[in-house]
Amino acid sequence: MGKVGKLQKFAEVTAFENCFEYAKDMKGKWKSDYFKNDNPITVELACGKGEYTIGLAERFPDRNFIGIDVKGNRIWKGAQYAINHKMNNVAFHRLMIGNIEEFFDKGEIDEFWITFPDPQHAKKRKRLTNPMFLEKYRSISKDGAVMNLKSDSTRFYEFTKEIIAEQKLEVLNDSDDIYNWDEIPEYLDKIQTYYEQKWLEDGKKIKYLKYLI
Repeated sequence: MGKVGKLQKFAEVTAFENCFEYAKDMKGKWKSDYFKNDNPITVELACGKGEYTIGLAERFPDRNFIGIDVKGNRIWKGAQYAINHKMNNVAFHRLMIGNIEEFFDKGEIDEFWITFPDPQHAKKRKRLTNPMFLEKYRSISKDGAVMNLKSDSTRFYEFTKEIIAEQKLEVLNDSDDIYNWDEIPEYLDKIQTYYEQKWLEDGKKIKYLKYLI
């Protein structure tokens, strides 16, 4: 998409009722002021176009979902879909994940999803499952919060497993090829991001980890 298209989407997103931008005033108030219920909150980190935020929200109407990305033009598609389909359990928030603790309160988040992140092969400190980021997630989540990682990258998958082992975290599910998993949850194969479809066409295996943080 050209520059004009991106700017138009960015402008529209800032006006969407389900989109927020560096909203520190929402810290600790997502359930009371936006969702207006006490349902658990799931956050999709680096959500891109929000395929998983939307897909999960449709399948789990008794949970709340917030997609986070730094690029406003990326989240436009998911936000627009949620508005058109009157999805009251969806929000999007433009912010830097490195500052996530400034925008959510301790105990506010129940679950996280990371779907096909940049594996940052040369910069481990930027990988979204490294210990520095884990501490940030813990600072805003309930005890026993769940992390879900879905990735095509063997290196990222193995790196995350090393962190899990080092920190003695409990693994709930682990698959290095979900499409050869006999009991694959419906939301793992029915919800596919743009990148997942691309990697599947290239013959890559899709990995999945679910663990307590």
